[in-house]
Amino acid sequence: MKRYLLLIVMLVITSFSCLADTIKNVAITAIVEHPSLDQIRDGVKDELIASGFKLNENLQVQYRSAQGSSATAAQIARQFVAAKPDVIVAIATPSAQATVAATKQIPVVFAGITDPIAAKLIKNWEPTHNNVTGVSDYQEIGPQIEFMKKIVPNVKAVGYIYSPSEINSTVVLKNLQQQLSQQNISLIAVPAQRTADISTAANTLKGKVDLIYTTTDNNVVSAYESLVKFANENKIPLLASFPDAIERGAVAAYGMSYYDVGRQSGKLVVRVLNGEAPGNITPEIGQALRLVVNIDAAKKQGIDLSADVIESAYKVIGQK
Repeated sequence: MKRYLLLIVMLVITSFSCLADTIKNVAITAIVEHPSLDQIRDGVKDELIASGFKLNENLQVQYRSAQGSSATAAQIARQFVAAKPDVIVAIATPSAQATVAATKQIPVVFAGITDPIAAKLIKNWEPTHNNVTGVSDYQEIGPQIEFMKKIVPNVKAVGYIYSPSEINSTVVLKNLQQQLSQQNISLIAVPAQRTADISTAANTLKGKVDLIYTTTDNNVVSAYESLVKFANENKIPLLASFPDAIERGAVAAYGMSYYDVGRQSGKLVVRVLNGEAPGNITPEIGQALRLVVNIDAAKKQGIDLSADVIESAYKVIGQK
């Protein structure tokens, strides 16, 4: 009888162990919460579900934001590593850097990193042969400058607000300086270390620029409404490299959908969960650039969008 009971107990323990092995745990962290990064997170989750995983059945997902603090990002990374998930998804450069620094064993999939090489997440665009892979949102500056000239044909001076501590922003700054100067267009770049500094930085551009160009600098995006307010009040067109910006008041944007970046990153997560080593997966760059425009914002910021621009746009908000 005792042997029979012992056998039952062992079978129950084995069953729970097997069940635990079938549940995949994915930890997602982002440096801050704002629409672009939130869309990456949602895209990753939706791709996991589309691939057959079921939340709270064979998939557990936890998410934490660092609320804009690099110190908090490092703390979250250490806590995630201690919990030993199957994969950590790190959204935006500071969170990715903190996570990669915290573990050499747990698979890490970065997402939405403008220049993962400059950020020292990868050495090149080849498989890393370690625990890291991911998807970059890198965009060539040349097409972005052509986009600016398409929206503001006579542009002579471009304003750019950036966070000096964000590698993605400083990389864009360097490329803008080089390529705008080649076309005799001046760049007035203003640093803003904190979200609270964005309004002050914007005021320094008053009367000096023909447009303001914005990228996914996390400080800038987190305070985007204050930048829109400045652009509206001073009749300066606000342009962006990320489509989500037009919903928040930019005149136009040319870039990739961050939800699509999330879905693309999610595919890499699925491959890792299915047993593929992250170091064998080639890092990728986001796909499908789209032009989107906001006619109502254009009116507020004192610019007429040409018929060609409107007709060529993937998405149009407002009416002529």
